[in-house]
Amino acid sequence: MTKSKDARVTITLECTACVRRGANQRYPGISRYTTRKNRRNMPTRLELRKYRPCCYKHTIHKELKK
Repeated sequence: MTKSKDARVTITLECTACVRRGANQRYPGISRYTTRKNRRNMPTRLELRKYRPCCYKHTIHKELKK
């Protein structure tokens, strides 16, 4: 049996540079990654540097609200 309040949850990370700039011709779409985190060890929002293939560089990705 699993608990309803599991410690590990699936989260979505979204690129902050794309959201600020908006989706245009040069940077198509919004970059999103899916990952898992432990709620007990990391109660705050997760923020990671991930690679953005359309920009050809690493950008900051923040956790989305659910």
